[in-house]
Amino acid sequence: METSTKPSYAFLLAVSMLSASALAYEVLLMRLFSIIQWHHFAYMIISLALLGYGFSGVVLALNRERLLRNFPLAIIANMLMFGFSAPCCFLLAQHIEFYPAQMLWVPSQWLSLSAIYLLLAVPFFFAANVIGLSFYFYKSHVSVIYAADLLGAGTGSIGIILLLFLIFPEKVLLVLMLSALAAAMIVASYGFPERMVAEASAWFGIPTIFGGAVVLLLIFFMPLNVSPYKSQNQLLRVPGTKIIDRYSSPLGSISIVKSNISPLRHAPGLSLNASAEPPEQLAVFTDADNMTAITAYDGEPQSIAYLDQTTSALPYHLKALSNILILGAGTGSDVLQADYHAVSAIDAVELNPQVADLITGNYADFAGHLYQQANVSLHIDEARGYLASSSKTYDLIELSLLDAFGASAAGLYAMSETYLYTEEAIQEYLRHLKPDGYLSLTRWVKMPPRDELKLLTTVINAMKQTGIDDPGQQMLMIRGWQTSTLVVKNSRLSSDEVSRLKQFCNDRSFDPVYYPGISKAEVNRFNIQRQPYLYQAMTALLGPHNQTFVEDYKFDIEPVSDDKPYLFHFFKWRTLPESLALFGKGGSFLLESGYLLLIAALMQAVLASLLLIALPLWRWKDKLGVPTAFKQYLPVLLYFFLLGLAFLFVEIAFIQKFILILHHPLYAITVVLSTFLLAAGVGSYFSPHFSDIKQSTSVHLPIAILAVLCLLYAFNFDFIAAALLKASLFNRYFFSVLLIASLAFFMGMPFPMGLARLAKTMPSMLPWVWGINGCASVISAILATLIAMQFGFTVLIGLAIVLYLLAAGCFLFFTRDY
Repeated sequence: METSTKPSYAFLLAVSMLSASALAYEVLLMRLFSIIQWHHFAYMIISLALLGYGFSGVVLALNRERLLRNFPLAIIANMLMFGFSAPCCFLLAQHIEFYPAQMLWVPSQWLSLSAIYLLLAVPFFFAANVIGLSFYFYKSHVSVIYAADLLGAGTGSIGIILLLFLIFPEKVLLVLMLSALAAAMIVASYGFPERMVAEASAWFGIPTIFGGAVVLLLIFFMPLNVSPYKSQNQLLRVPGTKIIDRYSSPLGSISIVKSNISPLRHAPGLSLNASAEPPEQLAVFTDADNMTAITAYDGEPQSIAYLDQTTSALPYHLKALSNILILGAGTGSDVLQADYHAVSAIDAVELNPQVADLITGNYADFAGHLYQQANVSLHIDEARGYLASSSKTYDLIELSLLDAFGASAAGLYAMSETYLYTEEAIQEYLRHLKPDGYLSLTRWVKMPPRDELKLLTTVINAMKQTGIDDPGQQMLMIRGWQTSTLVVKNSRLSSDEVSRLKQFCNDRSFDPVYYPGISKAEVNRFNIQRQPYLYQAMTALLGPHNQTFVEDYKFDIEPVSDDKPYLFHFFKWRTLPESLALFGKGGSFLLESGYLLLIAALMQAVLASLLLIALPLWRWKDKLGVPTAFKQYLPVLLYFFLLGLAFLFVEIAFIQKFILILHHPLYAITVVLSTFLLAAGVGSYFSPHFSDIKQSTSVHLPIAILAVLCLLYAFNFDFIAAALLKASLFNRYFFSVLLIASLAFFMGMPFPMGLARLAKTMPSMLPWVWGINGCASVISAILATLIAMQFGFTVLIGLAIVLYLLAAGCFLFFTRDY
């Protein structure tokens, strides 16, 4: 068969549609696993997608001649198999019993994770077969195929966000299946020369219709199997509770739960002395976790008097407050607390419009039209974005609990980036306080203390960076049995404020943790601990040997910055032997399960890459047509391996960086991915123009440009973020896309330029390098996250630059004619 034929426009369209479906499926899996498990599965999803692409290279390399002889049938079959396997593999995977919290003591959970990992890679294997086989069949038009692949993938990452606004995530599986089937129909009908059409079309018929009907029934009648460890399922175990309403968007799946028998009592940090009870409440869950409550409010302050019995009420007792800012207002508990204390002006900022709509729409009557009150101004925005574009100052800025206790205590948020608690964020909050204003931060009390201490080191460091020489003169902290509240004043504390704190704590049986001049005898009277851990930590952190305390502490409590925004990452490698030795005696509290899950996923990625990609390619290298002088081709393999690492390193770093600007992980993933892929697709299309330059140097120009751009972005990102946060929403997205696209355009060139050169010198190695590149990509998706958590995004980008430069060096060797 003639393999130099130019691909038809219908074929390129079908390839783009399949790539769009595959990328949309990847993003959709992130959403689905955020619901049935937790957010940190995102990087495992990226890795397993790339495992499918890598293993595809092995299969194509070992079967290329047979597949080329039946090219139309192979393309159609793989498109159909992707369409059917995408929903079926997910439906099967969610019924594998896997509980991340049990991994430390139930060995079978590792097998379950492996099974899920391999099962979900299957659809991507079929999608990758289409692309890889097309590279080899149309080897003279590699850049066009690669451009169609990337452009389709970029379109898919945008399309999935639009779909998630319209229908529930599990129902999107049906749309993706139909999209893949449509691609198969297009390529069968119009994608090949006439002599192939009849034979190819025979594959599209009764089997496809029957298979589609079966999958359709599965999607509609098999609900999501949410982890029993999530708080929504735990509440649903209570007799008389049921889900009464559901809403969905890319920002989260919202469930409203009502209890008809046992009344819901959600009041985090409530004093043990409290006599007032909450009125009727409805539980609100985001992605089946992070429970908040809509509280029935009749406008009478006494009905919500219980809110004055929580640790977060402390600032209202230090002095009279006239205007305050609540960040993460959610379902309105903090707004109710401010209303109870007769605050005349309340600015409430909430990121998720769906949550705000509950209080302003369907449940407005139940909530007493809280957000429509004259003294309340609701802003749908992200906290730092709102402050960056505002010049207002406040008596109080309050940032209350934004996460669930259970998952937080289990370490399941270890990989959740948050830009609300970084040094830069604290400095922004302080800038928007009046001279005597307060910043209030409430956290869960956990034993041993972790995020409370990390937050303390961050706040103290941020205060020192703003020129405050003695932060301890401006800080107060108290704790109850469940929560602690840290208050930072924008000036020195007075003796009257200290007296008010003491009275507040005595009345409610809260323990003061710190105030200027506190004595050890005061700190452990009511909610008694074996040692006054928070008091000891805070006095040490405010003392001259604070860095020694941080280094010696069992958990990582280094300050959080925008470059390392992981408030919930506490794992220290040097404590691992001690933790394992104490495991049966309670040492599991020293292990962070979320971080260990990431390490487990990396180990699986490496093992799977070696067993499924590298080993078969090496074992059958003679069959694959690799010459005897194999060492001559090591630079070729290294080139594509380095590109696989470097591309994902930059992509992951930019996804994380742009969460600050675009406010939500899914939006950042979508915008960064789609822009990277679309711009890289355009770069791939124009790469032949760069190849007109002397072959030995053609790839070095785009690599040099992207290295310079990476350096510029890495060392100027604080300035870029500050400027974009002040911009309008449209400008924020527009300039983000512009910045990413200028870099991604050149990142899209090295891979197709290498393939094009290889197609001329040794086309039999095309499937080989497709697999090697996939092998590197499988590892890099998870490895990049680990590097970012340990060393920060700037280091990650620096490593990517080094890898690109090494790849450029390898290109010098493999452009020789052997």
